[in-house]
Amino acid sequence: MFKQIMTLARGRVSDGSQSILDANSMSLLRQQIRDAAQGVGKSRKAVAVIMAHAEREKASLTRVESQIADLENRALRALENGREDLASEAAEAIAKLEIEHSTTQKAIATYETQIERLKVCLTESEHCLRDMKQGQYLAEAKDKAQRLSGLTPSGTNNDLKDAATTLKNLQKRQEHADATAAALVELSIDDCTEDLVERMAAVGCGTSIKPDASSVMERLKNTASK
Repeated sequence: MFKQIMTLARGRVSDGSQSILDANSMSLLRQQIRDAAQGVGKSRKAVAVIMAHAEREKASLTRVESQIADLENRALRALENGREDLASEAAEAIAKLEIEHSTTQKAIATYETQIERLKVCLTESEHCLRDMKQGQYLAEAKDKAQRLSGLTPSGTNNDLKDAATTLKNLQKRQEHADATAAALVELSIDDCTEDLVERMAAVGCGTSIKPDASSVMERLKNTASK
């Protein structure tokens, strides 16, 4: 008997909770859509931040390219004037700039790839939010009409539950987009494989894949001799 009483009590609590949710379905839906709209706004801002980072890297790339060109011209003149010491210093600086140039190019490519993917995700979220708002307006209109007529069709609550499920899925996608955007801001552009190759080259295991002062100097000499 006691077990049956406890089961009945739990059933009444569950029924009461469901009744509260049913009675406040419209308020719940409106708040969920407001939350979803805020999530879309955060995603849009995150994409803008990543785009700003990409533009900054592009400006840096242009600056490095200008510095390399200027130093190469100056190094060639130094060789023409017999100042190989100055040309050697320029070659070393050029080698460092070329490494920075390569790294910056990789960063830009990574940013652009992620920006395109996030734009697609953001567009889908915006479309879904728009559809949810349209569904909200329709549900509110039906709710008002039913309250005025004193009717409450059994399918109304099911429609609202379906809308809440759709909204939940939307929020999950937006949370994923936010997490991805946050990770991109702190994205590392280090390449472990290249680092390993360079460390092995440094101890005589093969040749280096990065520019060094000697290779740049050789290139400048070949250019000057033409």
